[in-house]
Amino acid sequence: MENQEEIVCRRCGKCCLANLIAYVTDEDWERWRREGRDDILRIIAHEHAVWAGDHLISSDDGRYLHGCPFLQWDDDHYTCTIYETRPAVCRHYAPGSSEICTQFR
Repeated sequence: MENQEEIVCRRCGKCCLANLIAYVTDEDWERWRREGRDDILRIIAHEHAVWAGDHLISSDDGRYLHGCPFLQWDDDHYTCTIYETRPAVCRHYAPGSSEICTQFR
């Protein structure tokens, strides 16, 4: 087995350009309900996201939905405003593991 060095996240926000709403699981929804995170549930429900081929659009007004609504610029890097309770797809993402990451090898 190869010894792979762990890639440290540069917090560039590229992986968050994929809109996480499409990947929220039933378990994520239930956890946010249990945690009383109506703020998260309200934002996601407000998006009314639907697939339009290869991207998400709002079913309300047809606008293109890009980027996670919880991604925030903080001086010189991006931060996640719901990091402690982020969805499973985000918790399991490893920096460098996909082509969307600038550190992909």
